[in-house]
Amino acid sequence: MAVSIIIRRTVKDETMAGQLAPLIVQLRSRAAVQPGFFTGQTFSCLDCDGEYMVITTWNTLEDWNKWMHSEERMAIQHQIDGLLGEKTLYRYYEPVVGGIPPRFQS
Repeated sequence: MAVSIIIRRTVKDETMAGQLAPLIVQLRSRAAVQPGFFTGQTFSCLDCDGEYMVITTWNTLEDWNKWMHSEERMAIQHQIDGLLGEKTLYRYYEPVVGGIPPRFQS
């Protein structure tokens, strides 16, 4: 079943944004050719200055994890986190079919 990955970053100023942009382009272009990648969109928050959210959809969580933990991606991500001064936040989602089944971690 397809999964969506929500990625959130906060950019503090225009200088940082200018330095960040080429790294994001690298991630996006390299992700697009990974096995299992379906699509991705980037959103700018309307009521939170500098906050951006990326939603990518992958065939499986395993496909995402292979890309997430690849040396290629980790090297770029390390540069991004260093530039932002904080870790990028990730959340993983799957579609809910037929209502909301309770799922709790024990």
